[in-house]
Order: sequence, then C-alpha cells, then structure tokens
Amino acid sequence: MNSETYLDFCFVREQSGDFAPEVDQLLSDLFKGVRLNWYLDEKSHDGMDIVVAEIKGMSKWQSEEETIEFIEENASESFWKYLQGYQMYIYPAKRGCGSCGTH
Repeated sequence: MNSETYLDFCFVREQSGDFAPEVDQLLSDLFKGVRLNWYLDEKSHDGMDIVVAEIKGMSKWQSEEETIEFIEENASESFWKYLQGYQMYIYPAKRGCGSCGTH
C-alpha cells in the first residue's frame, strides 16, 4: 500500500546562479517513477545559492528508514554534495477505518 510522503531538503552551494533547475534535475533523476511532486524555493544569501525543496505525494515507502535507504542507494554524488539538511514524514496507509474491528 502507498504512504503519504512529505520530504523537505535544503541544498546549498557557492553562488553561481540557476541552482533551482539543477536541483529539479537531481530530484527528477532520483524520484523517477515515484508519484511525488515538488516545489523549489531558490534564494541567494552571503555568496551562497540555497534551494529548499518541498516534496509531497504518494510512495511505496512504509517508514522514514525505508525512504533514507532508497535515497542512499539512488542519489547522485551532486545530491550529497549540495544537501545540507532534510526532514521527512511518511504516513503509511492504514487498512479499514477501525470502527468495526476489521482490518
């Protein structure tokens, strides 16, 4: 069953412009075939380019640990080079409504 998935990543590099398209490509490559959408917020501050990626959608992962394992196995070197922080919440689907005792 699919899980509601919420991921936030913060990517940082020395300022050179047009960072959001590069981050978009990193995420497209990493999450190819996964039903996730993202919004990128790009800023420059103190000589650094910063992109905050807010990602949400449905995934097959049942826990944060499974999600981290997937990212560790599939993320590119550039992803790791730029990543400065993250948070994630995975909400697995529950079977039944719980009102009648069936699952």
